[in-house]
Amino acid sequence: MQQWYNTDPMIVTRKLSKEELVPLLIRHKEFIKVVVDIEMEILAAGGALHADDEKVLLEAGSLQENLWGANYFPKEARIEYKSLINIRPWQRNISQEISDPGIRDKVKQIVFQLLGP
Repeated sequence: MQQWYNTDPMIVTRKLSKEELVPLLIRHKEFIKVVVDIEMEILAAGGALHADDEKVLLEAGSLQENLWGANYFPKEARIEYKSLINIRPWQRNISQEISDPGIRDKVKQIVFQLLGP
């Protein structure tokens, strides 16, 4: 059976070109699910779910408290700071939205640095 997507999550540690973004858009067409490690300043992208991206970062040594999920819309240079993995009452984030403006700014900085505005 053919899957509706054909990319695996990848860890991004350097700026990707527009051509390198194309395979990451195959799954969701207009946006890329990303999980950002705000401490290591890297991200994972390309998973079907934010949990897929989160898993590869955890396996690579990221700490859960530093990982935040978002959706990046490259054509609009827009970020939606929403993901199920962001629900974490122990860090005072009780919804899917990242509520801390400092964390949102850090996520935005890293996404734009690695995937482009």
